[in-house]
Amino acid sequence: SGAEVFGNNCSSCHVNGGNIIIPGHVLSQSAMEEYLDGGYTKEAIEYQVRNGKGPMPAWEGVLDESEIKEVTDYVYSQASGPWANAS
Repeated sequence: SGAEVFGNNCSSCHVNGGNIIIPGHVLSQSAMEEYLDGGYTKEAIEYQVRNGKGPMPAWEGVLDESEIKEVTDYVYSQASGPWANAS
């Protein structure tokens, strides 16, 4: 599931939708609208997962296609829900 992929690969930097490396770049909908190339869209989130940016590594070739889709859907859904007020 997307939650498992996130927990196993992303949560060390993005615990509870936060960001321990770049504090303003949390995984809330409003924050992603500001800093993510393409804003808060599944396409923009997937691009970031695949290619990385700055200190975030690229996950293409590490995660398989289904894992990339699952974690993209998970981040997208959490961003406007439980992570909406992430800091």
